[in-house]
Amino acid sequence: MGKKSKKIAVEGSRNELNVSPFGALDSSGLPENSVLSNPLEVEKTQEPSEQKKKSRGRVDVVRQRSAGSGGWSTIAKNFVGISVEEKNSLKKNMQKRCGVGGTLKNGAIEIQGDKREEMRDILESAGFRVVFAGG
Repeated sequence: MGKKSKKIAVEGSRNELNVSPFGALDSSGLPENSVLSNPLEVEKTQEPSEQKKKSRGRVDVVRQRSAGSGGWSTIAKNFVGISVEEKNSLKKNMQKRCGVGGTLKNGAIEIQGDKREEMRDILESAGFRVVFAGG
């Protein structure tokens, strides 16, 4: 007996291999020009909206020694026109990003450790003008 051929039969139309799986999809409900020709256009359209953001006021960020343990704590104070709920959400965001504990006392946000740079980034992204004050 002879050896069996291990060749795969390729009879039939060669177009079967070149058929797009998305060819049967219907695009009738989509708006015209839904795909941007240049992906950088998205970034250009988003930049001016960030620059037009109004400042929500000045916030002082102070670093001081904690009373009990002698470690550092960072305090953001002098918020004007901001609700307690928004301060609480800012505090939670700072705690999560810095990986430390914190509290809300007398309208000021206190975060454990020297985290002035991280607090500045969070507060500036929320629209506040941050000023480092004190030690």
